[in-house]
Amino acid sequence: MSAVPEKVVIVGSGPAGFTAAIYASRANLEPLLYEGAVTEENRLDGTLPLGQLALTTEVENYPGFPAGDLSAYLKSSLPEEHQWLVDMHQKEGCSGPELMHLMRRQAQNFGTRIVTDDIAEVDFSGQPFKLKSLEGKEVEAHAVIIATGARANYLGLPSEEAYKNRGVSACAVCDGALPRFRNKPVVVVGGGDSAVEESDYLSKFASVVYLVHRRDELRASKIMADRAKENPKIDILWNSEVEEILGDDQNGVTGVKIKSTVDDSFSEKEVAGAFMAIGHTPNTRFLEGKLEMTAKKYLKWTVPFRTKTSVEGVFAAGDVADDYYRQAVTAAGTGCMAALDAERWLATKGI
Repeated sequence: MSAVPEKVVIVGSGPAGFTAAIYASRANLEPLLYEGAVTEENRLDGTLPLGQLALTTEVENYPGFPAGDLSAYLKSSLPEEHQWLVDMHQKEGCSGPELMHLMRRQAQNFGTRIVTDDIAEVDFSGQPFKLKSLEGKEVEAHAVIIATGARANYLGLPSEEAYKNRGVSACAVCDGALPRFRNKPVVVVGGGDSAVEESDYLSKFASVVYLVHRRDELRASKIMADRAKENPKIDILWNSEVEEILGDDQNGVTGVKIKSTVDDSFSEKEVAGAFMAIGHTPNTRFLEGKLEMTAKKYLKWTVPFRTKTSVEGVFAAGDVADDYYRQAVTAAGTGCMAALDAERWLATKGI
């Protein structure tokens, strides 16, 4: 246990966590950030350090990083142990791993201390708060910012894992406009509002969008369902589920194998991409019973336009509290808000 409580501990290391760290550091709060543990369980769950953005390739929609050769900038900005990113740079803008390592370095430049471990247990019953890591180390803090994000749900197919970021995606807004999908057929898996929204968005770029749904009626709201049915570029494949992602090393995804849910028949569709729209799971398991959550286990912001949670002094930023936008730029924005909220709350306590 730390002899003197930390002013603020940040749990999580995506755009929300590191933006919170940058602002907290510049406010002289000397933040301690737990970026997550490097474990096989976290790898399988998609919860390794640096967040979901580190699992993507091209990032075309984060402001300030247009297409271009960033080699010189990366070389001058990243520490020696991360210079391997310079050798891997595609010279077409910023990739997800590059952007996250730049955020991490920026937080460190202002004095953020980073621990490569998970917070496994918390005690928010009194001040100072108590947190225990996966390695068994304990720390106390006056304020805590939760920025553990949410992970996309996938089908769990081995072929799906093999082609992630090579045609398999869980974010149409992030990846749909990429050249690999333009004027080519793609498939979307799901039947809710998110699946229809993804399909509608992708129809702006793809030649056709196959919406694969395992039932004979969409779960989406009527207005959304009607939008899908009326869109000439969306072809709904009823009573179907994706059995296998097809592809090769050169092209990535080339098709999908589809199984009927009403008989034993199979079919194949030639597609350049497979988008999963079957929901997200917030990384809040260690917070159950500690903070108020929504029915979907997202943390609740208890005051509109503020990042306050149900416990005074605990704040939430990014996708762990946002089941609607789920973008890097919105996560970063709420990371800034959480740091400012924490700073002002600590000032009222004379800390």
